[in-house]
Amino acid sequence: MAERSTAAVDVAHNGGDEPPAAKADEATNDGTAQAEKTEGTSPEKPESDGGGRARSEAVPATPDVHSGHKLADRYRLEECVTRLDGFSSWRAVDEKLRRAVGVHLLPANHPRARSVLAAARSSALLGDPRFVQVLDAVEEDDLVYVVHEWLPDATELTALLAAGPMEAHDAYQLVSQLSQAMAAAHREGLTHLRLTPGAVLRSSTGQYRIRGLAVNAALRGVTSERPLRQDTEAIGALLYAALTQRWPYESDAYGLSGLPKGVGLIAPDQVRAGVHRGLSELAMRALANDGATASRQEPPCTTPDELAKAVAAMPRVLPPEPTFAAQPVYQQPVYPTTYQQGTYGRPSSHASSAPQPVLAAPPAPLQSRTGRVLKWGVSALLIAALGLGSWQLAETLLDQRKGSDDGVTETTEDKKDPAPAPPKPLTIAEATEFMPDGSGIQPGDVPNAIDDDSSTAWITNRYLGFANFGNLPQRRQGSGIIVDLGKVQDVRAIDVDMYRSGQTAAVFAAGPDASSPSSSADFPQRIVPKKVAGKTLKEELEKPVRTRYLLIHITELPADGTGGYRGGITDISVLG
Repeated sequence: MAERSTAAVDVAHNGGDEPPAAKADEATNDGTAQAEKTEGTSPEKPESDGGGRARSEAVPATPDVHSGHKLADRYRLEECVTRLDGFSSWRAVDEKLRRAVGVHLLPANHPRARSVLAAARSSALLGDPRFVQVLDAVEEDDLVYVVHEWLPDATELTALLAAGPMEAHDAYQLVSQLSQAMAAAHREGLTHLRLTPGAVLRSSTGQYRIRGLAVNAALRGVTSERPLRQDTEAIGALLYAALTQRWPYESDAYGLSGLPKGVGLIAPDQVRAGVHRGLSELAMRALANDGATASRQEPPCTTPDELAKAVAAMPRVLPPEPTFAAQPVYQQPVYPTTYQQGTYGRPSSHASSAPQPVLAAPPAPLQSRTGRVLKWGVSALLIAALGLGSWQLAETLLDQRKGSDDGVTETTEDKKDPAPAPPKPLTIAEATEFMPDGSGIQPGDVPNAIDDDSSTAWITNRYLGFANFGNLPQRRQGSGIIVDLGKVQDVRAIDVDMYRSGQTAAVFAAGPDASSPSSSADFPQRIVPKKVAGKTLKEELEKPVRTRYLLIHITELPADGTGGYRGGITDISVLG
């Protein structure tokens, strides 16, 4: 699958220039050759300024909006976070869901507006909770805006590093979670070319989340010839900073001091005493660049997947032992006594200057005949009281039981809730082909997928070279069928007969208020997670979903046995 270099960190300047690895990667399109060429010319590559950022001859002015401006009668802008390069970023409020969100805003005639929309929709399809999620991507009223999550309880890695170097366990968790998350993104063809401390957030539960995947790189026009290597080196730089509180290059950046000029890249355990040796070597392997290598000459890690495997192979770094407050030492009380060594039975020759306290004599035990009588008497009274109480309790229970027998007894079966009715098939009013880029495959055959006839089907074209619809630009979001139920209803189950086994597919639902949805961002509710389907794709939901529109989304096709790839849908049933 072709990699898409469509990610960046927070769009605000965090201080400092791009790391040398980012500067070394001149900007080009990093997509691989297409398996099929379609009619027309392909988009031209953006001209690079040599620093990983595409040049545009004229950048339109930043949209003239202000606090209180409302987008789509829903998103109210609150505070401008960034304003540069013809776009602005805002903290906003989603008045419909009553939650804070982030918004990137730029004019529709901006040279990077198309790539921003495509990048946002690609990021939204990933659906990985380790990344800050894209919630909406819209072009409206000569504006393009992208809405993403806002995490008010999370802390930027920049603030964590400003407080001092991390403990070995925290640094281990950082590199482990970041490398695994970026490896998952790369498998989906997404990269992150400016992974800096401002792009990493730590939640209150200790989980790290990455923001700016796909969208911010498109906003800045950032591309690279070696996106995988660049992302890996960026993770290594973050690990280096976590271990030493120093940026691993000569220039200061992100509130951190750089390394002394002229010494080159030195290992973290040579910068600060007490650094974990294994993590120090791991940082050097990820940062292997321009002659720098690991301390024990292990091969460098050139992709996040290799780095994640290297982290898994090293001994796990355990958290520090908890410290407890010292308990006060118990001192046995010293009781005064008249016994002194050598003076037993006779007065002491040396009188004490202070009067000695005299302890009261303990009461005499009840060993006489009168004491024994008292003990037996108290015991007899306790036994009599216990027997009387038991008899009264038994009589009360018998009366209650007799009263319940006289009336109607409610059985356990009567108390059980009635079993829910089995799902019933819902009527499908209409079905259309999912065309995120405006070009269809076989839109005229879509009714074959809802006619309850297994001999007819909606079948895709035959693609060569790649399972993801031939890796064609207009098919990068896949295809599928959008089902219209005619009105908003409770969906409890879905049953899809696939034209061929082996198709990678998922099912999404639009919001209850959706009207004519056509893009992936219009279907925020995932009903069936993405998986390789067999002959059927079935799912019964634990809780009903209120919706009118469903999307059966196919992203990869199975081989047809002749060197090509083809799939489709035979029949769709929705139950409510």
